[in-house]
Amino acid sequence: MSTRTVIDADGLILGRMASVVAKRLLAGETIVLVNAQNVVISGNKVKLVQDWKEFVHVGGFGKGPVHHRRPHEIVRRTVRGMLPYRIPKGEAAYKRLHVHIGVPDELEKVEKEKMPEFHSENLNHRYVTVGELAESIGWNKMGVE
Repeated sequence: MSTRTVIDADGLILGRMASVVAKRLLAGETIVLVNAQNVVISGNKVKLVQDWKEFVHVGGFGKGPVHHRRPHEIVRRTVRGMLPYRIPKGEAAYKRLHVHIGVPDELEKVEKEKMPEFHSENLNHRYVTVGELAESIGWNKMGVE
């Protein structure tokens, strides 16, 4: 039986957080990430947006590959990249990951785990949040918040 952990991803660095979450998923935990739009990616905002805009337009409509514009899907896909998702063990681990924009009502009162060692306060340079990046590449956040 797996344990369920709720992690507040507000201000966490995407790659570092994703690698730890992937290891914990493979160990059998069920992970729920909240505030996915506030996860940060280090780097120059203009350069990141330019690279992501090119990346999103690779492929064709209906043919793939699918490149998501929503923040929670970007975070989820990053974690998937750190899992062996094509084998049964990795596929099962990926199904135990749940990512949310904001905090759902049923998780308001649940105690959330913090990861201070992966917080953006430890960065000495520029960064952009996944929410800002998603808006820049075409995410329409109507109906959210």
